[in-house]
Parts: sequence; structure tokens; C-alpha cells
Amino acid sequence: MRSTFASESVTEGHPDKVADKVSDSVLDAALALDPKARVAGETLVSENLMVVAGEISATLLDKIDVEAVARQAVRDIGYTVPGLGFDADSCEVIVRMKPQSPNISQGVTAGEGLFKEQGAGDQGMMFGYATKEAQLNDVDSGLMPTPIYLAHQLTSRLAEVRKKGIVQGVYPDGKGQVAVEYEDNVPVAITNLVISTHHAESLSLADLRHQLIEHVVKPVIPDRLLSHSVIDQERDNANSTVVFINPTGVFSEGGPKADVGLTGRKIIVDTYGGMGRHGGGAFSGKDPSKVDRSAAYMARYVAQNVVAAELADVCEVQIAYVIGHADPVSVRVDTVNPAVDEDKISEAIRQVFDMRPAAIADRLGLLQPIYANTAAYGHFGRPEFPWEQRDRVAELQAAVK
Repeated sequence: MRSTFASESVTEGHPDKVADKVSDSVLDAALALDPKARVAGETLVSENLMVVAGEISATLLDKIDVEAVARQAVRDIGYTVPGLGFDADSCEVIVRMKPQSPNISQGVTAGEGLFKEQGAGDQGMMFGYATKEAQLNDVDSGLMPTPIYLAHQLTSRLAEVRKKGIVQGVYPDGKGQVAVEYEDNVPVAITNLVISTHHAESLSLADLRHQLIEHVVKPVIPDRLLSHSVIDQERDNANSTVVFINPTGVFSEGGPKADVGLTGRKIIVDTYGGMGRHGGGAFSGKDPSKVDRSAAYMARYVAQNVVAAELADVCEVQIAYVIGHADPVSVRVDTVNPAVDEDKISEAIRQVFDMRPAAIADRLGLLQPIYANTAAYGHFGRPEFPWEQRDRVAELQAAVK
């Protein structure tokens, strides 16, 4: 059976990702001063404007120059060119941070709430997902779905060629999308892909198209998935990969000037590209006491260890919590092609993994300033992050025997 699945990614200069980067940079600044800092930050960006608001530990309110942190985050992205309607040095920055609610604080601080242990920072359900589908076609996708993995490869490469000057005249805002054709659940070809990028008016579409195919598409997309000739967006040939470059024809006005950006508005880009479920909670700007973030990382950690242990080809884990309570109120496991009874896998997961918020933070090293780098190109499938370790394989294998 053949089917097609598409996922999108966006660059770090997309307005929503600018907002995520600022929020996570403020979080990192807080954790650098206090590993137990409580932060729930939100950012809005628009033309010549940043608004940074939310909650932060009262002891840190006067110790962090939030405006300076925000400007540096925007500078690191590459918004440094005057005249684009948004740049790090000239935009207005409004800061509205306040102390965390004492009602929430007592629930996530050990010994202060109804329960003795540190509880979850909110109610909700979080999902983790892992699949070895791409490995079946010799693509090292980090146990991620092929469409979102390749979409992130496109957008991160797009940022790289911009920053290194390999392609001249492109600006930070951009998007990518990849549609993968599957045969019997194995990725076999790319039917079409999209790259849209903000660019200088002097750069023609023909020149941009040529440069992006040569310097972005071909270096990151495996030849075997581009199994037929790459054609342009004006033709329709079922035997070829169609490449759309700036399909409106021009993208000379972009970034926060053209579109408002908000923290947490790209949750599908951040996770699995729509393949696998999502609990609904965003990640950026939240310290690890918020299980929206930390438990989603734990769920991914569990799922990929299950797949790496060859207990299933695909694993999806759901963890649910109530605010103030440490232990999850439910853990659900769904697999494809399990090697043993699924109930055994579920029991092994509960035996091997401690899913209390404090234990998650300790196990995955979450009480340190590591979050700004998560803000773009996905939170999963990147080996530099501690929740991507596959270090519980032997324990899981032993537990199912």
C-alpha cells in the first residue's frame, strides 16, 4: 500500500521561533543563576517590537536584564540588518515579568503543597514517539518520522547557508516542507518539497531557486529519495520530485514586520510533524517543573529506548499528571510490531523509568541552561540533547524476559 505524509519545519528567524528563542533564552538566564528557578515566559514579536511577559522566581526579578537577553537572542538569530522592520538593536522591548503564583509554587515545591514531594506544575497529558521507519531505508533519522526529520534538515541547512554567506541575499525568516511517499510503511521517495525564504528584492526567483536546490536541497536530501529528476514547480510529473521555491513568486517582506510571532505556536514543528499525537502543551519558556515540557521529554526518552531495545518498530507513550501530585495518574503505551506482549512492555517501562517531575529533571539533566538551542529545528531527534540518550536498552530488555 502506498501513501504520502507531509511535515513542515520553520527556521529560527520565523516570527514564532524568534519568540520561542527569546523565551528560552530568558529561561536559560534564570537557570544559570538558580537551577531551581521557576519560569513561564511568553514573547510576542511584531514590527519593531518585542513584548516579554510571564512569571519568574521573585528572587530573580531584579537580577536578570531581560531586555538585554532578548536583544542578544534576536542578534544571534541574525536580525541585525536595519530597514527590515525588525532588528535586535532598534526594536522596542517591553518587559512585563512577575513572580510565580504562590498557589502554583506550593504545588511544585517539595514540602509546601498537599503532597510532600515536588508535584507536577500542571495537569495534562504528554506524548513521546519513536520509529525506526527511516532506518529501514538506511536514513539515520534519530528514530524520528522521516518527513519531519528531513524538513528540519532543510530549514537548518537554509540557516547555515545564510549565516556562512554561501547563499547571498537571504534573510532569517523561512520555512520548509517535505512530503514523503511510503510503501508498506517504509519511506521510498519524496513526492514534493517546499522551501520559502525571505530574500532581498534584488535576488531573482530563478537565481534563488538554482542556489537553494544546489546548496540546500541536494546536500541534505538522500539521492535515493530523489529517485527521479528534480523538476520545477510549474510542471506536474508523477515520476519526479517537485520542488517549490517561494511558491508565491516573491518573499521580499518577511520576519516580524510581515507576521506577528508568539511563543508556543509551532508545537507540531517542535515535536513529530503531526505523526504521533500531541498533548497540546507548548515547551518554550517553561522550566522543567512544568510537565508540559519535562514529561514530553521523558516520554520521548522512554519511547526511543523501547524502539532502540528492539521491543517494537514504533512506540508512542502517553503520560498524564495532575497539578501538585508527583506520580503520573496514567501511563499508556502503544506499539507497532511489538517483539513481546505489549503489556510486558508497559510493565517494563514502569519498572525502569521514574516519571516523577523531580526524578525526570535529575535523570535528564534539565536543571541547567540548555534550552535556547531547543527553540528551533525540533526538540527531538537531536543527539546533543540528554533526553535523546538510549541508555536504558539493557534494562528494558532484561525487564521483559
